[in-house]
Amino acid sequence: MKKLIFLLALLITLLSAEPIFAYTVQKGDTMSKIARANGISLSELATVNPHVRNLDLIYVGDEIHIKQKKRPTVASRGETRSSKVGISDAEIDLLARIVRAEAQAEPFEGKVAVASVVLNRVDSPKFPNTIKEVIYQQGQFQPVSNGEISKPADEESRKAVFAALSDMRKIAKDSLFFYNPDIASNRWLDSRETTVVIGQHVFKN
Repeated sequence: MKKLIFLLALLITLLSAEPIFAYTVQKGDTMSKIARANGISLSELATVNPHVRNLDLIYVGDEIHIKQKKRPTVASRGETRSSKVGISDAEIDLLARIVRAEAQAEPFEGKVAVASVVLNRVDSPKFPNTIKEVIYQQGQFQPVSNGEISKPADEESRKAVFAALSDMRKIAKDSLFFYNPDIASNRWLDSRETTVVIGQHVFKN
């Protein structure tokens, strides 16, 4: 039976024009989350992972095969790249704008971490389910209230967004919040557990 499963997986790999790579399951991962992060459907993920008999039961350290979609032809500045990660161009732009507004003076890793916080919130049951709803949730991001969100994103912020949509997202260590303690007027985040400090931002879960 194991040999049959192996041959089936091999056949799928050979017939597919799209490359397959191995992903190691991390804490908090689900098959649905892995599929969404890689811009593929759950059924596509299940097809290349016949060894996963229960899609609701995976463990840290398990190896999941992921079928990479072909990179679409890019007309200019990479706008169509969002289709390979499963989010729209408008969401890419909005996420890049909040990164620019919140982390313009931060190092690249800090920008990636800010984008990751937004994505972590989308995945968390404690927050709304879309990038737009997370960013515009009342009282969450100062650039929304002061108008900075309307300014165009720079190229480095866009690159940080795509980095956050890759394995580099782990840089934020599942953080759901961030702030600059040197200038913050509201201190409620002081009591939450610190996950990582990057630049002037302290990230919390």
